[in-house]
Amino acid sequence: MSASGGRASPGLMVYAILYLVFLYLPVAFLPVFSFNNSTIVAFPLQEFTTQWYSDLARIPALKGAIWNSLQVALATALLSTLLGIFAARAVTQTRFPGKGLITGLIMSPLVLPEIIVAISMLIVFLNLGIKLSLLSVILGHTLLCIPFSTAVLMSSFEGFDRSLEEASLDLGETTLGTMLRVTLPIIMPGIISSILITFTISLDEFIIAFFLSGFEPTLPVYIWSQLRFPARLPSVLALGTLMLVFSLILLGLGEMLRRRSQRRLGR
Repeated sequence: MSASGGRASPGLMVYAILYLVFLYLPVAFLPVFSFNNSTIVAFPLQEFTTQWYSDLARIPALKGAIWNSLQVALATALLSTLLGIFAARAVTQTRFPGKGLITGLIMSPLVLPEIIVAISMLIVFLNLGIKLSLLSVILGHTLLCIPFSTAVLMSSFEGFDRSLEEASLDLGETTLGTMLRVTLPIIMPGIISSILITFTISLDEFIIAFFLSGFEPTLPVYIWSQLRFPARLPSVLALGTLMLVFSLILLGLGEMLRRRSQRRLGR
């Protein structure tokens, strides 16, 4: 940044452009080839077609995988957000011994390799005699999503004015009533943001679902299974494009609500 007008230097602009190209160019190829009338994913492109998108509606296994993913993502989003509320509230507004260590343990799944987490949970489930199913995937995804939910909700609780709760209690409201009528409405944008973000993470997650889904594949696992058949690759690209657009919409909504929550708290 220049000292005079705060304008970015040319070198920084070039770096930013190269970084964005490196980050998004591979993703940009996904929709490009999904409209190409060829089963071979290579240039030059052939005729424009929407055939691969229309073919998706005629695959029963795909519908089952989508339904499985939606169930898992919704349950994961609600469960991880509920646990995230408790964790964020405790971390930001209470003091207790070992707070730093416990906060670090809550956030540790963010830095642990997913494959290690997946194998560990697989061993635990097998030793406990828990059958691999959508329930095991939900538990695995919840473990993965709690840090994200906690981080989002911490930003909501950090600016929360506890005098509002104290005033409500002084006026005769119960603890539950204060939580429902004072606390939750104020942090509601953060809660919705957490639900949208964790829903998106669960919907796209592959490694944990691959190890724990048993005979009920989620959508990413189904996509992986289709890569063995070259003729189905264009349909996979079309499906990946739809997932990409859907994920971007959800993440955009989540970020918009997070910022609204911060504005509501005066930050």
